[in-house]
Amino acid sequence: MRRGYITVFLSLSLTLILSLVFTVIEGARISAIRMKSECVADIGMNSVLAEYHRELLEQYDLLFVDTSYCGSHPDIANTRAHLQNYVQKNLHPQERKGMSGEKDFLAMDAGIIEISEYSIASDDKGAVLKRQITDYMGDYPTGTVLEKVSGNMELLQGFGLDCGDVEARRQSYEAQIEEIGLPEEEVEEGRFEEVPLNNPADLANATRSSGVLNLVLEDASAVSAARVDLSNYISHRGSRMSGTGLCREAVETGGEPNELVFQAYLFEKCGYYGAEMEKSFLKYQIEYILAGEDTDWKNLEAAAKKLLLWREAANVLYILSDGAKVAEAQAMAAALTAVTLMPALMEPVKYTILFAWAYVESLQDVKTLLSGGRVPLMKTAADWKTGINSIKNVRESLTADSEGRGLNYKEYLQMMLFLQDGETRTERAMDIMEMDIRKTPGNARFRMDGCFDTYQAQLAVTSRFGYSCEMTRQYGFY
Repeated sequence: MRRGYITVFLSLSLTLILSLVFTVIEGARISAIRMKSECVADIGMNSVLAEYHRELLEQYDLLFVDTSYCGSHPDIANTRAHLQNYVQKNLHPQERKGMSGEKDFLAMDAGIIEISEYSIASDDKGAVLKRQITDYMGDYPTGTVLEKVSGNMELLQGFGLDCGDVEARRQSYEAQIEEIGLPEEEVEEGRFEEVPLNNPADLANATRSSGVLNLVLEDASAVSAARVDLSNYISHRGSRMSGTGLCREAVETGGEPNELVFQAYLFEKCGYYGAEMEKSFLKYQIEYILAGEDTDWKNLEAAAKKLLLWREAANVLYILSDGAKVAEAQAMAAALTAVTLMPALMEPVKYTILFAWAYVESLQDVKTLLSGGRVPLMKTAADWKTGINSIKNVRESLTADSEGRGLNYKEYLQMMLFLQDGETRTERAMDIMEMDIRKTPGNARFRMDGCFDTYQAQLAVTSRFGYSCEMTRQYGFY
């Protein structure tokens, strides 16, 4: 039998060696816990962003995560639960592989996870949405477009076409005729009647109550009949989800939101009369953004009325400067007032004829624009389409015209959009997005104010060996 023995020196040496080994092992465990915590946090937060809304990307090239996850109640708590799940599963990959019995050297678990900051699409009056759009439209030639739009706007506003009160001026001449009055003749013994003036301007003005679209469209029944309940959309909702606002890091990376680029984006992604999009719920989306009515008909009518207002202001300016047309109106007025033997009526009647003529020409302009043609902001004699007798039969005098020079319907809409209040424009644009996304399967209650593109989370990871690791991370689409 052999006897074993160990020296005191070896005992002391083994104690020191084992202490060193165990210290190294524990240090490795701590380092591994820290490294794994970092990796799991990155993977988990990226996994949350990987759940971006597919339809929103497909239709609008926007990257946002829907916090309702195709449900009915958007809530950042849903995203926190998804993040917690991703972190926990990545801490225990062996469980996904059916190896739950394996010894876990780190024994880690997800601790408390909170999302402290997040940028909702509608935050800061839609600045979060517009920042991402500005980033998407990064190569858009802003300078060239701004120069063109600004030039048109200067001309529009320089002549006062956007604020001219043609209606008041026209009514003032009609009031003058009323003040002067018409002579009376005896038709029966003791009964007198006014001598009729038979002013053809009255025939033209009588059509004003018919509605612009009924006058200028060849087939008004072809207008889209789409209707929407606006109370279900973001611009009309009483309450909405909100986040912590525009992320400065996203601005530094992608740039400040640009309104002109946002407007160009709307024309790229939204339809309008004559350029409708198959995907859209309301067919005249740009017109909706401008008018905000609940039907395509009302929105198109509102745009047509605005066009008529601008065109009438421009045409009145021109016709009053055209000596030949003024002479035609004066000759017609002289013939009408000769019957009444009241020369004082000739001047106001002449102006009512000129204003009626400008009105009919304006209807012709609107018809031309809606037919795909072009109309200059300010006309010359060569651009004038109607004759003075058109005021006697307005409907029959209007003809569809897809030719001409000047601006087309889209360019007039661009000017209208340019003049619109920015907050209203943004909210109605988000309405359009909600309408279109809700048409797709599984998105019946989609809300733009339930979508975020940047978030910051505070993550805690614990180990059953008594260690913990806390981190704050910010991730987003920028």
